[in-house]
Amino acid sequence: MKVVLHVALSGQMALQNQLTSIANNVANVTTPGFRAEGGRFAALVSRQKPGPVSYVTAGGAYIDRRPGALKQTGNPLDVAVRGDAWMAVQGPGGIIYTRDGRMRMTPAGALVSAEGYPVLDVSGSPITLKPKAGAPKIAQDGMITQGGAQIGAIGLFSISRQARLQRRGNSGVVPDREPEPVVDFRNAGIMQGFIEESNVNGALEMARLIEVSNAFRQLSSSMEESERSMVQAIRTLGGGNA
Repeated sequence: MKVVLHVALSGQMALQNQLTSIANNVANVTTPGFRAEGGRFAALVSRQKPGPVSYVTAGGAYIDRRPGALKQTGNPLDVAVRGDAWMAVQGPGGIIYTRDGRMRMTPAGALVSAEGYPVLDVSGSPITLKPKAGAPKIAQDGMITQGGAQIGAIGLFSISRQARLQRRGNSGVVPDREPEPVVDFRNAGIMQGFIEESNVNGALEMARLIEVSNAFRQLSSSMEESERSMVQAIRTLGGGNA
């Protein structure tokens, strides 16, 4: 009976992690550039006697890197990243990579993200526009021009598929491997006047939420039944020894 409780508890811990991921996905279904979070789970086999017992590991989260749909805004300071590439912004604790291309210009001309972080060029330097030079034009390779003059270029970076991503803020990530600057713009680039929407499938996440909630309740019921059986057994054995 104790084994049943331990197995059920391991399953509940895994399901709790799934519920946390689903809740985060649902909360960000309309967040531009957001990448959905999923979970990986595995069986942990105990070889203690009387026989092997399989437990569920708590699991590890991963970030789904599939692109979201593009939405045209017409705003010259909105950009969408096409292909497998990321923009870079200077966060409070270091560089953050993002697909959220909503930008604005400060009164001093600094180009910043929706969260107010400086947008960086390929060398990691902040980009400064000319406040009185009119709306910028942004080319596919990220080059920014104002009044016919080149001002700078939005840096695009490629993150290895083997890199582990840690989330920063709503749409940002920090990889455990150094990203590489994009130099080939045939399969990656900037689209001005667009933003990339979240890649969360709201209907699918709600279906997952129902499925995981039902599984959690079933495990709870199993644990309660096992506990009742254990209590009954103790009472029976205690009565027999009296």
